[in-house]
Amino acid sequence: MIAAAKPAGIVVREKDLMIEDYEVFFERSVSICNEYEVPCIAHSFHDIAMEFNKKSIHVPLHVLSDFSTVIKSNFDVIGASCHSVEDALEAQKLGATYITAGHVFETDCKKGLPPRGLDFLREVCSAVNIPVYAIGGISPENFRTVLDAGAEGACVMSGIMTCDDPKAYLDRFREEIIK
Repeated sequence: MIAAAKPAGIVVREKDLMIEDYEVFFERSVSICNEYEVPCIAHSFHDIAMEFNKKSIHVPLHVLSDFSTVIKSNFDVIGASCHSVEDALEAQKLGATYITAGHVFETDCKKGLPPRGLDFLREVCSAVNIPVYAIGGISPENFRTVLDAGAEGACVMSGIMTCDDPKAYLDRFREEIIK
């Protein structure tokens, strides 16, 4: 189980679910994350995050641009997905406390789309004053390169969801941080 492996947080991103189904899924996710004392972060559905008294949200940039000051005031942590330096600067201006930047490497999640690469990541990291987390094709084998490019860390999906031992998998990332 991923939560038992103690990741820094879990973003509950299920773009294909209707809001009612997402709410049920998020409630279960919150319960599991609470059991393992792992932050549970809603994706896009700010009303649901607020309903469960979650102070963290991750959203696409276009959703963040629609957030009012009142909505933003409900969150201590606001993440935004960015795909360019301009996106990153806009997210920071709109009040994001961190951004994800990607996709950095090839990934099955973005099949057919060329990765933006490490130069892109370096440019984004240099452009903003908030933490940047690399996303897209991140593995323990390439994690050091994203840290060296200036990223605060990385987000992973496929690798942790398909590995046999999530704790061992995350430990490989943690080893790169202390090198």
